[in-house]
Amino acid sequence: MEAIGRFLEEINKRRPRNLLSPEEQLDKMIRSSGYLQRFQQEHPELSRDDYLRSLPTVYQAVKEHYRCDNCPGLDQCPNMVRGHYTTLDVQAGQVVSALAPCAKQMADEAVQRRRRLMRSYYVSEETMSATFDSMETDKHNRAAVMAAIRFSREYTPGEKMKGLYLHGPFGVGKSYIMGAIARKLAERDIASLIVYVPEFVREMKESLADQSYGSKLDLLKTVPVLILDDLGAENLTPWVRDEILGVLLHYRVNNRLPTLYTSNYSPEELEEHLAISNGNRVEITKARRILERILHYVDVLIIEGDNRRKGAQG
Repeated sequence: MEAIGRFLEEINKRRPRNLLSPEEQLDKMIRSSGYLQRFQQEHPELSRDDYLRSLPTVYQAVKEHYRCDNCPGLDQCPNMVRGHYTTLDVQAGQVVSALAPCAKQMADEAVQRRRRLMRSYYVSEETMSATFDSMETDKHNRAAVMAAIRFSREYTPGEKMKGLYLHGPFGVGKSYIMGAIARKLAERDIASLIVYVPEFVREMKESLADQSYGSKLDLLKTVPVLILDDLGAENLTPWVRDEILGVLLHYRVNNRLPTLYTSNYSPEELEEHLAISNGNRVEITKARRILERILHYVDVLIIEGDNRRKGAQG
């Protein structure tokens, strides 16, 4: 078999008066292109004249398949359409062409789709790149990791399923587990949103001036899976508790949309945090109302152990 690369170089270098005839070009492509040979075997009904009538189309397909066999990478793709190659087909007895995405293009589209499905507010890149495969498990986090894997594998939009409430000391890997959940859900084409609660609360307070907090809250209310990271670390006010957190959880509970949480607080400690109001007033009833919308719809798991941020995980 002749080298297709040598043939393509020959075509490019020849002067007009020395160009190969159409018959010579076809012969060389048939001898040198494995792709064209396979196409011929699949379509024995085609005559030599059929190929000659569509010679530019055949040449484009042969050239792009050769380039793909020697791919320089998606960013440097030399084909007519980046990440695609020309394929041959037969319609009404005529050789025609179509575009098909290459494996690298499809992989890149899959990554971009997962990124669109994995959204975040103020969450670290480390958390967003977390995977269960890269996660270290031990006696302190094993139950939480197993629960997280089960949720990310079994949750189906529209069906009722409890979320998770992971609590424990700073740096034991709670957020990392949530990032792995979001990634696994994205692989299943399920959208999620991870929100770092303290920064989100700050933004919501600032958006009061332009009344944009409603549209921002709507995003959290309607996303299929919401992950509230570091609940309890925010600067709480009655407005945040009642008009943001209360409204948000009320909507999600009524629409069977699971919410997952991480917190340094146990549920009992979170109740105390939620009860504090302006002027040092304590509003136990309002705090318990919020806590009820959390605890009745989650499995509570504690993660203890050493601060993993001193190593790799956050």
